[in-house]
Amino acid sequence: MNHWIVAPIVLPAILAPFIIMVLRYHLDLQRIFSVAGVISLLGIALTITAQAAGGDIQVYELGNWPAPFGIVLVLDRLSAMMVLLTALLALPIVLYAIASGWDDRGKHFHALFHFQLMGVCGAFLTGDAFNLFVFFEVLLIASYGLMTHGGGSVRLKAGVQYVAYNLLGSTLFLFALGTLYAVTGTLNMADMALRVAELPAEDTALLRVGAVLLLLVFCIKAAVLPLHFWLPASYANAPLPVAALFAIMTKVGAYSILRMYTLTFGPEVEATQGLVGTWLQPAALVTLAIGAIGILGTKHIARMVAFCAIASMGTLLVAVSLFTETATSAALYYIYHSTLATALMFLVTDLVMERRGGAIAPKAPMPQSGLISALFFVGAIALAGMPPLSGFIGKLLVLDASRDAPDANAIWAVVLIGSFVTIVGLARAGSLIFWKSHDALLAAEDISGEDEEGAVLPAPEPQPGLAFTAVFGAVLGLVMLTLFAGPALEYTSLTAEQLFTPEDYISAVLGGEE
Repeated sequence: MNHWIVAPIVLPAILAPFIIMVLRYHLDLQRIFSVAGVISLLGIALTITAQAAGGDIQVYELGNWPAPFGIVLVLDRLSAMMVLLTALLALPIVLYAIASGWDDRGKHFHALFHFQLMGVCGAFLTGDAFNLFVFFEVLLIASYGLMTHGGGSVRLKAGVQYVAYNLLGSTLFLFALGTLYAVTGTLNMADMALRVAELPAEDTALLRVGAVLLLLVFCIKAAVLPLHFWLPASYANAPLPVAALFAIMTKVGAYSILRMYTLTFGPEVEATQGLVGTWLQPAALVTLAIGAIGILGTKHIARMVAFCAIASMGTLLVAVSLFTETATSAALYYIYHSTLATALMFLVTDLVMERRGGAIAPKAPMPQSGLISALFFVGAIALAGMPPLSGFIGKLLVLDASRDAPDANAIWAVVLIGSFVTIVGLARAGSLIFWKSHDALLAAEDISGEDEEGAVLPAPEPQPGLAFTAVFGAVLGLVMLTLFAGPALEYTSLTAEQLFTPEDYISAVLGGEE
C-alpha cells in the first residue's frame, strides 16, 4: 500500500498533541514546529497530487482490512487536489497568525490549527460515509476552539451560534447515515453505490429520504440559503486569520456533494435523478443574490467579506448543480480561486481592522495605507470576477458551462448582476476606507494647519514584514492560478471525467469483489 495517502492525516494528528503536551509553554517552539508541519504537509500534498495525476485510483486499507468491512482512504485526482489546496492555504495563514501575534492571544492556537487540518484532509481522503462524519466532527471541534480564540463576549456569542447550527447539521448527518444504512446495509461509498444501483424502483422511497437529508447536511456546511445564517456572524467575529482558514470549510460541503452525488447517487440512479439540480440550483442562485446584496448593504468590513464568501459559494454551487463534466471542471477551478481570494480578503481585512477598526466609514489614514489599499484592490477584483485575475476566468467558465442549461437565462442574469453588485459594494467600501479617509485628513489640515493628532498609529503587527509576506503569498497563488489556467483546467477536466466514471473508483475500492 502507498503510505503517502495516510500521511496528510497522520502528520497533523501526531503534531497537534505533541504541541499541547510538550511545547505548551514554549510559543517559539510551537511556531517552529507548526510552520515545519505545514511545509511538510505541502510537500506530502504535492507528492500525492503527482501520484494521482496519472489517473490511477489508489486505496489505503487501514489494518489491511479490505473494503467494505474495513476503513479505507482513497486517493484520486479530486481528493489530491483538495488536500493540495488545504496545504497551500494553510502556509500563508500560519505565517500571518505568527506575524500578527494572533497565535499569542489565546491558548493552543497551533494545536487546534493542526487538528483542523487533520479533519479537513481526512474528509477529502476518506472512502467511507461514516468516517466522513467523523472527520467533519474533528474539524468542527477544532474550529469551535479557533472561533473563540482570543476571548471576548462577541466572539463567544458568535461561537455559540456556530456550534448550535453545526450540531444541528451533525444530528441530521447521523439521521441520514442511519437511513442509508437501513436501506443499503453499508456505509462504504463504493459499496453503497453498487447496492443503490441494485435496489428495485418500488423500494427507493427511504433511499430518497436519506439522499435528501444528506444533501441538506452538505448545504449547511456549504452555507447555502436558507441554511447560511451561521456564516456571517461566525466568520466576521472570529479571529480573521481563522476566518481565512475557514474559507476551505465551506468547500468541504461542495466537495461532499460532488463526491456523493456522482458516486453513490449518480445521474443514472433513477430514485435520486435530478435531485441536486432541482433543489440545489435555485438555492445556489438565491445564495449568490443574497451574498451580493449583503456586500452592498453591510457597514462592517469583516461582515462584508463574510458575505463575499457566501456569494462565491453561490457561484460555485451553480456550477455544481449543472451536473455535467464541463460544469464540474469549471467548479473545480473556481474552488481554488474562491478559496484563495476569500482567504486573501480576510487577511487584508485583519490588516485594516488592526489599524483603524472595522467600520466602513472615513477615518484618519492608517499606517501602510497605500500598500494595504493595493492588496484590497487585488482581492476585490478577484472576488468580483473582473479581469485579469482568475475570478474572471472562473466565472467565464461557469457561464460557458451553463449555456445549454434549461435555466441558462436566469443563471447568466443572476451571476452577471451579482458580479456588478459585488463590484459596487467593494468599490464603495474601498472608497470610504482608503480614499475618503485621506480627504478627511486633508480637510482637517486645511482647517487647523497641522496634522490631526493621533491620525497615524504605529504598525500593530509584531512582525509587519512577515505579515505582508504572508498576504502576498495569497496574491501569488491567485496570480499563478491565472498564469497557469491552461494546465489547471486540463487537470480539472480530467478530474471531472474521473468523477463521472465512478466504475473505476468502485473497482479500485472493492477490488472487483462482490
